[in-house]
Amino acid sequence: MTGTDFKQRLAAILVADVAGFSRLMAGDDRATVAALDAARSVFRMQVEANQGRVIDMAGDSVLAVFDTATGAMGAALAIQGEIDASGQGSPEDRRMRFRIGIHLGDVIEKPDGTVYGDGVNIAARLEGLAEPGGITVSDAIRSAVKGRVHATFEDQGEQSIKNLPDPVHAHRVRVAGAVAGATLALPDKPSIAVLPFTNMSGDPEQDYFTDGITEDIITELSRFHALFVVARNSSFSYKGKSPDIRQVGRELGVRYVLEGSIRRAGNRIRVTGQLIDTPTGHHIWAEKYDRVLEDIFAVQEELTQAIVAAIAPHISESELQRARGLRPSSIGTYQLALRATLAARVGYESAANSEARDAALRLAHEALAVDPRCSAALHVLAFVHWQHMYFGTARAPAQAFEPGIAAARLAIALDNGDHVAYRWRGHLLGYNGEYAQGLADLRRAHELNPNDAFTLSSLGLNEAGSGDPQKGIRCATDALRLSPRDPLRHWFLNNLAWAHFYGGNYALGVDVARGCLAEAPQLTPAQSCLAVCRVGTGDMAQARSDFQVLRQLAPEYVESRLSANWPTPHAGMQQRVSTFFRIAAGLEETGAADVLR
Repeated sequence: MTGTDFKQRLAAILVADVAGFSRLMAGDDRATVAALDAARSVFRMQVEANQGRVIDMAGDSVLAVFDTATGAMGAALAIQGEIDASGQGSPEDRRMRFRIGIHLGDVIEKPDGTVYGDGVNIAARLEGLAEPGGITVSDAIRSAVKGRVHATFEDQGEQSIKNLPDPVHAHRVRVAGAVAGATLALPDKPSIAVLPFTNMSGDPEQDYFTDGITEDIITELSRFHALFVVARNSSFSYKGKSPDIRQVGRELGVRYVLEGSIRRAGNRIRVTGQLIDTPTGHHIWAEKYDRVLEDIFAVQEELTQAIVAAIAPHISESELQRARGLRPSSIGTYQLALRATLAARVGYESAANSEARDAALRLAHEALAVDPRCSAALHVLAFVHWQHMYFGTARAPAQAFEPGIAAARLAIALDNGDHVAYRWRGHLLGYNGEYAQGLADLRRAHELNPNDAFTLSSLGLNEAGSGDPQKGIRCATDALRLSPRDPLRHWFLNNLAWAHFYGGNYALGVDVARGCLAEAPQLTPAQSCLAVCRVGTGDMAQARSDFQVLRQLAPEYVESRLSANWPTPHAGMQQRVSTFFRIAAGLEETGAADVLR
């Protein structure tokens, strides 16, 4: 490795360590390690939410770098606030407190991401000057963030730094004043806090059930890696209070808040939930659930899954609509990725709309030019290139498969728990003929996030096409039950219609496909499913009429399906759907009895 391998750049450097760590370990090493692990999770979450990157977490220390000074300050304030809230119930001498130092200066960055230089040394020296639970920054940081954060600065004067010729001007940040009632910057992705659900039963014994549901919702929402979910301890600091939701949004730095209540009478329970947009106070989603308490843990699990599966797509839709209304001057990397997602959605709804797919690819590449690690943009690349394969609009299958699979693999390399990346890799592999690995990826995606109804529905279609139609029907039906008002419900119906076709339930397939087309008349796969299911019922005249509608909707899709094997893993089902499709096209003449044998 030569000096040319190094990159010198300006960065905001954050250094932290635990005050009195040796004393804490001597008192109770197990509890201290557990608290340290929890604090590390807070650091990772807040650093990433503020466009930073954790470089090292050796021992009880943390080193992170940020592209902006405001990002570093926003993360530091949020970290100290969250760790302080989580330690409220601990004895004073057992509370874990971090000292944080931040400096804006030059660093040398190696290809593996590690950083060195005077900037790191200065941040480490500032960290040593900080109070336990406090933040000390250089004058460069104070100047860069002044007027941009809700914090006050106390001048600590010039501080000498070992091995550096010039002193550094330091400032103490008043964390308590900054965190209490502060307006934290919103993360660069959808953010949500789940407030403790209110026990309306008048029985304190029911608190365990109420808290259990709240904690489970927080845990399950965290499976959606596109969401920033505030940790349990910060959310529970509002327990027993009736806070203003807009204030909660400002104090926790979130756009969305989920609140709810639980009322029990005998063996019956009613749970209500409301999802609120904190800047406006508008309700995005509200629902109530009535259940009979036969198995309390089963009910808790069912309610958690129902609530999480319902609100996640509503948050996504809200974010997409908000991105659509942003002025060009307000567009950042995340907003570019959202606009790419919007364009990809349009391309997904209409097979003939290659322009939308091209726009999605352009926007995704623009986002990745700014941030090569933008998972949302990588998802769009994988999604759109799969669309080109699926709809037959690729100039050559390999030209779509190679960039699509590369994007999915990179997203998985960046985050091995990214269920969306596994989903699209599974689809791409399946359409490339690698059926077994594709199905394995879809199963893995569902395992990583069983609350994502879209993934469950996609799995159902592929299970059915792989030779297990009954399992496919169950998955597709469960997806509809899991998220009955999902914005992508028509795709769930499409997948269920195809699962019925593969199961030989042609009349049911016709009914479901017609219901799907009533919601989304341009949906090409549903129109093709309707045509082949008509063949299955023996209604050849209507099958050919439906096929003509399909040909007008998506001529390239039709030609790709007529000129090649149908991309279905199971050989028998592949032959059946290809034959039925050609019959609907009028290319094969046969009676219903011959088809159904």
